[in-house]
Amino acid sequence: CPCVPRQGAMMDNRFATALVIACVLSLISTIYMAASIGTDFWYEYHTQSPAENVSEAGRSIWEEFVSKDADEKTYTDALFRCNGTVGLWRRCITVPKNSHWYSPPAFSFFPPPETDMTTNCISFSLSDQFAEKYIEPGNHNSGTDLNRTYLWRLQFLLPFVSIGLMCFGALIGLCACACRSLYPAIATGVLHFLAGLCTLGLVGCYVAGIELLHRKLPLPEDVKGEFGWSFCLACVSAPLQFMAAALFIWAARTNRKEFTLLKAYRVA
Repeated sequence: CPCVPRQGAMMDNRFATALVIACVLSLISTIYMAASIGTDFWYEYHTQSPAENVSEAGRSIWEEFVSKDADEKTYTDALFRCNGTVGLWRRCITVPKNSHWYSPPAFSFFPPPETDMTTNCISFSLSDQFAEKYIEPGNHNSGTDLNRTYLWRLQFLLPFVSIGLMCFGALIGLCACACRSLYPAIATGVLHFLAGLCTLGLVGCYVAGIELLHRKLPLPEDVKGEFGWSFCLACVSAPLQFMAAALFIWAARTNRKEFTLLKAYRVA
């Protein structure tokens, strides 16, 4: 948070309060943004009987899901069937702990034992993040879907640009503290405003990408999809960044204007 100006400059308590509130909002938005990037609950799929689905297909689902050659259709089908979740960096499915060796008998007089479930994740590689998306997912001969390709790349890059802008704004704030001047807070506010635009763009790109994907691969009847809490954190982070930007700019500009008027009055 910018420090008190040098002697001869005056800062009203309301400006100091605005700057403190802006710093708190900036810190909260940074924490929310970092948490949303690092978690895997941007979108969640819920199916009625994931354990039965995995038992029917055996261990092939997990093997295909973690395969380096798994295309978009392969891992999306696994997400549908196994209570999957998708983040910006990883995709996860819920499978029985012993699914790699357990296979229920074809005929049994006893009910099957309750299966303990575990969540296993696989990370998107950097090449996956920048890979082309196809008009028909899984069909490399169908042509490139430019809309989904660039939406996916933007949703990967924008959160890092947003956090970078806020960190750069914090660095300017520290320089303002060292100079004991309030004027650099305007630049901090502008950077927070740009960060808010990046976060808002990230949210829009992700929603559009999910909608376009589900048009190509519709959800099965027994599967329900919804945005998760990681996505909600990013949605909350954007307005916090805009509010912090408004407070920084208002406090710096208004204080500078009043100080200029006061200086002119003293000269007169």
